[in-house]
Parts: sequence; C-alpha cells; structure tokens
Amino acid sequence: MLVVMPDANMGATAFGIDGLKEFEAEMKQSIIPFIENNFRVKNTRADRALAGLSMGGINTLYTGVYNTNYFSYLGVFSSGWIVPMQNSIADAQYGYMKQNSSKINNDLKLFWLSAGGKEDIAYKNGQIMLARFDELHIHHTYYEYPGGHTWPVWRNDLYHFAPLLFK
Repeated sequence: MLVVMPDANMGATAFGIDGLKEFEAEMKQSIIPFIENNFRVKNTRADRALAGLSMGGINTLYTGVYNTNYFSYLGVFSSGWIVPMQNSIADAQYGYMKQNSSKINNDLKLFWLSAGGKEDIAYKNGQIMLARFDELHIHHTYYEYPGGHTWPVWRNDLYHFAPLLFK
C-alpha cells in the first residue's frame, strides 16, 4: 500500500466551498495522475482509498462522496460538517446523498467514520452528520476511541481503519 499525504492547505479558505473544490481538483488533476505516472500502482477505484483527519476529514467527505468513481474506501477521522458555518455545504451534500444513496452504498466498500469521544472538538458535529447518514440510509461504520482531537486518537483510528482496506 502506498500512502500519500498531501498538505491540503489550499489557497482558498480551507473550510469554505472554494477550498473544498480546490482540494478536489488538486486530487483529481494533480495528485492521482502524479502517483499513477511515477509509481507502480493499480489505477482503479477499487484500489484507492481517501482518508483524512480533522480538516482532512472534511476534504475526504467532500471529495470522496462526490467521487465514488475514484475511491472505494473513505475514512473520516474526527470530523463532520461544521454547524452552522458549513450548513449550506452540508445541505447540498445531503441532497446529493439522498438522490444518490444507492450509488454511494454500492460504490463504497467502506465508509468509516471515527471520533475521539465526547472530548473531541468535532464530536458534536460528527454525531449530527452520523444521524443524517442514518436518515439517508447511507451505509457507514462508526468507531469511537476516547482522547479528544489528538494524534493518539488518530493513530488508533489508522490502526483500526488500515486493515479493512482493499479486501
């Protein structure tokens, strides 16, 4: 497995729609083509995962859900649409998910979400999002490990998420 960790600090505001679109474009137009042109990798969605923590989790939500033709596995660690700041972005994605729930559920082999317990600053937003996923019948797996919005939590998330990939 090749792990690629882009910076993701785009020129636009990271949490706004422009920053999310910029990340999505960078992933599809630069990062994936660079990897495929420079490394011996399989180039199908069945052989690609996208995961991120905190802001990277929001990038994963945005890019991954809209691009299941690129990815079969999504991992969202300590994240969720930020209420109320990202309500319009979240509402648009929930609308898309409602219209495309069968496609999303069929395309994604794993939609894995996690949080660092109630002490995680993203916990409440993540719980709101999980409830919406349940309403929309979006298949997902949820994992919680106490410790807040911290590296030990994310290392534990990766420890549990990585073995589920590419099965």
